[in-house]
Formats: sequence, structure tokens, C-alpha cells
Amino acid sequence: MPAENMPMAPLAVEVRHAPDGAAVCALAGDLDIESLEPAREALDRLIAERPRILVVDLDRIDFCDSSGLNLLLQARMSAVDSGLSLHLAALSGNVRHLLELTGAKAVFTIHDTVDEALSATG
Repeated sequence: MPAENMPMAPLAVEVRHAPDGAAVCALAGDLDIESLEPAREALDRLIAERPRILVVDLDRIDFCDSSGLNLLLQARMSAVDSGLSLHLAALSGNVRHLLELTGAKAVFTIHDTVDEALSATG
């Protein structure tokens, strides 16, 4: 079967709540125009819940295109508008490169690990 006809693996989204009121949204797979809706729904829901801090774990993102970046930027703006602190953690190489290439790295609070992000004051 040609590569272009192979089914895409869906984006996996895992949400965890910490006892201290923090929330982690771990994403795995491709974050692109075809797969980002589960991530959008999870982030919108988490922002509405108003956790102490919202951490987006990007360690297992294999690919992120401009629509994925736009989703992260929109989530950041929604969090700011709600008075929440949104942090990115454990950036995969692909995501790190995209943020550096576009200059978007400057607008996010970024941590090397999820634990480091969770220990931030928020």
C-alpha cells in the first residue's frame, strides 16, 4: 500500500489531574490539521476547569504543523484571557524546532520536564 493511502494514527490525548489542582494534557502522535480536534477539545475543557496550572506535555509529538502550532497559541491566549498559567513541557525535537523557527518560543513558558513545569508557581 502506498504511504499516502496508509491510515493515520489518531492523536492520543491523556489528561491527568494532580492533587494540588494542576492539570497535565499529554499529547502523542501527529499534531496537524487532520488530527488536532481531540487536543483542541481537551485543552478547551481544561481551560474551562481553571486548574492551578495547565501543562501541555509534548514529549511524544512526532510531527507538528502550523495548525498544531496555531492550536497551542490559541490555547495560550485562552488561558491568558482566563487568568490561567499554561506551560509547555518536554518538547519533542520537532516541536522545539517549529517554535524556534517561527519565533513562537518567545511567547510560551517552556520547561524541560513535566515535573519541572508542575513545580512552577503558575
